[in-house]
Amino acid sequence: MPIDDLARGDAVTAAPDTSVAELAATMDEENVGSVVITNDETPVGIVTDRDLTVRVLGSETDPASQTAEDVMTSDLCTAEPDEGFYEAANLMAEHGVRRLPICEGDTLVGIITADDMTELLADEQQQLGEIIRAQRPEY
Repeated sequence: MPIDDLARGDAVTAAPDTSVAELAATMDEENVGSVVITNDETPVGIVTDRDLTVRVLGSETDPASQTAEDVMTSDLCTAEPDEGFYEAANLMAEHGVRRLPICEGDTLVGIITADDMTELLADEQQQLGEIIRAQRPEY
């Protein structure tokens, strides 16, 4: 199954000069754990809720002086929309990430998260359970 079928097309984005306070507020308003940092539509980094905790609060830096560019992970791991579920899972495992921006060339078109993938697997398990229940003899 291509990850384009699973990915959310509405990745939350911000510019590199966005303040960390704005990033935190956006995450709260959008109910997400990450913001993809973009120049126009090209992803240049990602900031997660953990990044804000560790790189801002944990380092005891002044949050008012920090921007997305200061705290983002710039070594961004991305995937193409036609890559499969297992390729995406392998990329996440290899790079130790839970969020994978989806790009067509240099353009951000969506994002898939470990939670999205877990939800799909849970749905598949439920379907298998229904098949088994329908075919097993009554006790």
